[in-house]
Amino acid sequence: MKKRKAAGAALLSLALGLSMFTAGVFGQEPDGQDSYRVLIQGPAAEKSKAKEQYGERWNFGEKGFSTTVNVKQYQALLKNKNLKIELVPEVKVKAKPGSGAQAAPTDRTPWGMEAIYNDSSIQSTSGGNGIKVAVLDTGVNINHSDLTGSAEQCKDFTNRRTPLVEGSCTDKNGHGTHVAGTVLAHGGASGQGIYGVAPEADLWAYKVLNDQGSGYSDDIAGAIEHAADEAARTGSKVVISMSLGSSGKNTLIADAVDYAYGKGTLVVAAAGNSGPGDNTIGYPGALVNAVAVAALENVQENGTYRVADFSSRGNPATDGDFVIQERDVEVSAPGRAIESTWHDGSYNTISGTSMATPHVSGLAAKIWAASPNLSNAQLRAELQNRAKANDILGGTGSSAGDDYASGFGFPRVK
Repeated sequence: MKKRKAAGAALLSLALGLSMFTAGVFGQEPDGQDSYRVLIQGPAAEKSKAKEQYGERWNFGEKGFSTTVNVKQYQALLKNKNLKIELVPEVKVKAKPGSGAQAAPTDRTPWGMEAIYNDSSIQSTSGGNGIKVAVLDTGVNINHSDLTGSAEQCKDFTNRRTPLVEGSCTDKNGHGTHVAGTVLAHGGASGQGIYGVAPEADLWAYKVLNDQGSGYSDDIAGAIEHAADEAARTGSKVVISMSLGSSGKNTLIADAVDYAYGKGTLVVAAAGNSGPGDNTIGYPGALVNAVAVAALENVQENGTYRVADFSSRGNPATDGDFVIQERDVEVSAPGRAIESTWHDGSYNTISGTSMATPHVSGLAAKIWAASPNLSNAQLRAELQNRAKANDILGGTGSSAGDDYASGFGFPRVK
């Protein structure tokens, strides 16, 4: 396995655990706040005046620009008939560790690695060389023994004073470090650590949530577009991994996903943890240009793994067509009781579609490294084909073929 020096980069991912997938706090009215994140729209001349007065955080072109204002400024903006003011939706998540942190992993190749490699006796993993995985989350401990040397970019999109801080991606929550480990943990220099799906991939750690698990949709959208621009600038193959979401669709994030997919990246996102009812899938996973991942558990039912009850389901009206439409689950992967790296240098076991998402992101990196001439659309088709070859028949809503619980199935290494 190659060794790399961390170039001030940490992978920030928003892969949400069972209790971390927020259920729809986007768009709430502010109450008792001392500052507001707003999106300002209007004629160019009026927007220019507002930028001069309030400053600019993110520029979304015709969609307007975002900024932070105090109470008086917010009230003044609402009275300005020449401008349209919208509150920028906030994402809030709560981390809920599972079994508790442990100094050493209980299994260097946890059940998710055995399942996705289809090898119950696997001792280590490999692959992903040259592929970048941008994890948008609570940050990453890039100095964890199983992640050291993997981080190529480390950026913070949550700082209140500036929208982008280079070389900072500290994770004091744990969720982001856990997700990153499932993607590309390399076992540690001592040979006693844990493995992810694609340990030779490079980590782009983008912190889009603060240490309390809260973030704004404009920062997330800005990070998505930044990853796509960096892919183009560096000529890199990039997988954007997001285990984050809301029950409601957000235009800024949706447009950013379309932009990133159009730039040639592959976008992978959590389906959400609001199952087992149908039409509970969250966004951005529910978007057509994002690969929505459902969560499997280590239980056999009808001869296959079972979709976890907590895993959000898609639209049953579009079952069976093997065509991805909005609000469809695309694939499924291990998501319950997943052991991985933790922010304090230890290991933890937690559950959620947040944990399923990095399995697929890592697999995508491994496939892309082996076949670098694939486009992002061809890579996505390969994931779908591998999923079809491993149909899931267990869990509420699962059935033969394309279903609203497991999607096309479980894509694996072999």
